[in-house]
Amino acid sequence: MNRKVQVWGLGLALLLSGGALMPKTATGQDDAHRKVRSKVIPEYPDLAKRINLTGKVKIEATISADGRVTNTTTIGGSPVLASAAADALKKWRFEPATKDSTEIFEFEFSGQS
Repeated sequence: MNRKVQVWGLGLALLLSGGALMPKTATGQDDAHRKVRSKVIPEYPDLAKRINLTGKVKIEATISADGRVTNTTTIGGSPVLASAAADALKKWRFEPATKDSTEIFEFEFSGQS
């Protein structure tokens, strides 16, 4: 099955799942992850509210030596939710390091309070 069909199928499954939003974030998957100085919670998109969209989004982020997110790439999840997660992640700040790093973050949009 081609990747585009798989992505659309996942999106449709998430669309039909229902629920409200409670974003959660997980730290980077890398064992040597950078310490987070400040986080911004993603805003639940209006479209997602109207259709009760929930699910998880995985985003790969490049973090500069000074602790700012310089690039994000969505690696999984609904495009509607991924945009909100990426926008929030770009506002996060990390501890400085000697060089740039790349980490994966997971955001969960669920109906649990």
